Amino acid sequence: MTTIVSVEVSDVRFPTSVDLDGSDAMNKDGDYSAAYVVIRTDDPRLSGFGFTFTIGRGNDVCVLAARLRGRPLVGRTVAEVTGDLGAVYRDLASDSQLRWLGPDKGVEHLALAAVMNAVWDLAARAAGKPLWRLLTDMTPTELADAADLSYLSDVLTREEAIGLLTERAPTRDRRIAELTATGYPCYTTSAGWLGYSDAKLRRLCQEAVDSGYRHIKLKVGGNLEDDIRRLRIAREVIGYGDARLMIDANQVWDVPEAIAWVRALAPFEPLWIEEPTSPDDILGHAAIRRAVAPIGVATGEHGMNRVLFKQLFQAEAIDYCQLDAARLASVNEVIAVLLMAAKFGVPVCPHAGGVGLCELVQHLSVFDYVAVSGSLEGRVTEYVDHLHEHFTDPCVVRDGAYVLPSAPGYSAELHPASVAAYRYPDGAYWAGRGGA
Repeated sequence: MTTIVSVEVSDVRFPTSVDLDGSDAMNKDGDYSAAYVVIRTDDPRLSGFGFTFTIGRGNDVCVLAARLRGRPLVGRTVAEVTGDLGAVYRDLASDSQLRWLGPDKGVEHLALAAVMNAVWDLAARAAGKPLWRLLTDMTPTELADAADLSYLSDVLTREEAIGLLTERAPTRDRRIAELTATGYPCYTTSAGWLGYSDAKLRRLCQEAVDSGYRHIKLKVGGNLEDDIRRLRIAREVIGYGDARLMIDANQVWDVPEAIAWVRALAPFEPLWIEEPTSPDDILGHAAIRRAVAPIGVATGEHGMNRVLFKQLFQAEAIDYCQLDAARLASVNEVIAVLLMAAKFGVPVCPHAGGVGLCELVQHLSVFDYVAVSGSLEGRVTEYVDHLHEHFTDPCVVRDGAYVLPSAPGYSAELHPASVAAYRYPDGAYWAGRGGA
């Protein structure tokens, strides 16, 4: 039987800070990075690939934690690991000594995400299916068994989860056919990084419109006068009407400041304000939401676990759920959040501003529509046009929509040459810079 022989983890960092790609009010000079996991088997044709996302310094800490998280997989058969993806998740998550470092948050949780992303990729490759298809082919009971529903029974029981999934099951094929024809709608953040000049902002907004995007997001929160000027430029290019403009503060404000700042930007009719304050401040988000309506409140890329999302839903604190495929503990926890969002009627618009996140979240959004929510109303998934060339199965966006992935796996594999060039600190790029 095919057996796992090693779990390798590499520190891969891309120098996005050079051109200020990814710059925002909180994170001014990030280098998009991945704690990159490869699960090797004794069959050279079968491996699993996954990662978690950071922005540079500290990625090495995630790498060390992922090595510890992945160690118990070595020696197990692929059939054992992929045959019960809920059981292997619970086994890895139950390491009490690693869990103590969280629990369910911080580096230990990012590490679990990286390893389990590789496990799910391995399962999809072994099945010969793209991940979204692996998930949509699972029965409601199998999905509920895979989901991490712990600490959620006060809002979502296993029976409720199975019932919701069962209700959607008969019409799955219809929605798959629809997405095959149209793709899954997305928005672009690539035009709106805070460090870009006005001229670059204007040019990239026009390019986005010309490429079919009707949703564009800008970073805000550095300086109010600058934000007003930049939003005016964006609206001059994209217009109003059905052209949607979103804004993202990346956590820089206290609650009263967020309310005042968003009200000052209200004439530009933003669809939502994203991460207006601390990602852990549930009641703060609720207060902001009440104060700035009808502008929506969106958050979730720093949502550390399913319990935080449960409370955001309970408190009616958000209009849009922006879960992250590499911060939540992989698909097992993502399924739980998707189920809660569907129960509470909150659209899920996953975060994808980081290396490889677009590749992952396209699968999750397709699964959500096909098997969980059954709706595209209010749903649009993030896209950034950075670093896709480093992946063996890069996402494809056409006319403002993700084309359904068709290759087996979770689209998480990096080209070996990219790993060799950008592995830190000894890859060709970083070694040439003296490891800086």
